[in-house]
Amino acid sequence: MQIDETAKELTGLYATGHDDRPDNVLWNYPAADKVVSVLKTLIHVIFPGMYPSEPEELEVHFTKQLKKVRNELLPEIERAVPYRWLAAAEQGIEPLSDLPAEAERIFNEFISELPSVRKRVIDDVIAAYNGDPSALSYAEVKLAYPGLLAITSHRIAHQLYRLNVPIIPRIMNEWTHAKAGIDIHPGATIGRGFFIDHGTGVVIGETTKIGSNVKIYQGVTLGAKSFPLDEHGHPIKHIQRHPTVEDRVVIYANTTVLGGKTVLGHDSVIGGNTFLLESVPPHSFVSKTEAGATVWVRDMSGLLGGLGI
Repeated sequence: MQIDETAKELTGLYATGHDDRPDNVLWNYPAADKVVSVLKTLIHVIFPGMYPSEPEELEVHFTKQLKKVRNELLPEIERAVPYRWLAAAEQGIEPLSDLPAEAERIFNEFISELPSVRKRVIDDVIAAYNGDPSALSYAEVKLAYPGLLAITSHRIAHQLYRLNVPIIPRIMNEWTHAKAGIDIHPGATIGRGFFIDHGTGVVIGETTKIGSNVKIYQGVTLGAKSFPLDEHGHPIKHIQRHPTVEDRVVIYANTTVLGGKTVLGHDSVIGGNTFLLESVPPHSFVSKTEAGATVWVRDMSGLLGGLGI
């Protein structure tokens, strides 16, 4: 019977040892649906009322929602943590003997950071409201702006990334990517008052560093130029591959900025459809000429008003 033959062939493929499961045990991946449920609940904690629910006292609401997060997230953290050791095995790092205790430690530290996340996201709401004349209320920004959804999700996932939780932050990131059309790696470091206008097609890489009060438009990519390889031909991880964007920079639509050594100096404006592989001094205006050459000027007096900045 063909089904039996196919099942046997598939079984053989899973016996090759090439799969990356800890101890090669099936059925123990972090559950993506549970992670997404946790993310939605946490967004509901950051912005009470964003999802339909019965009105209740805020402290009661927060306690109830955080208990739900604990029940759903703790088992997934416990499933995810062993994936740390796959990369560390070559360095002789031994697995932890008490996974539940490590999961509990991570969870408690993560939850303690939520007030800080809330403060930062409020700055992002204000930045969007002040940066977009079509925004008529903070409620409109919170309920309708994909850029705010993306940065809120990122700020939550980034805390788990900082705590060295594998897989789960990326699941959060990719759900948000599918939902908002904005791809922010959870490793990216982003300062206060970040505004993504329109948003569709924005890509921000893992080692990107973004300062405070930065504004970017749709189609912007902050990416890597190439992937340096080790002696075995594998990409070298955890090195600076993506740009640094300093405070109060504006990047217009469909611009690509690449490279770990590329720095966009503070208070600069990067015009649309620009391709940058090199650093830009502070207070610069960068654009493309009709011939395609990159040009910049240091004295932007007279330009900012026309750009609406």
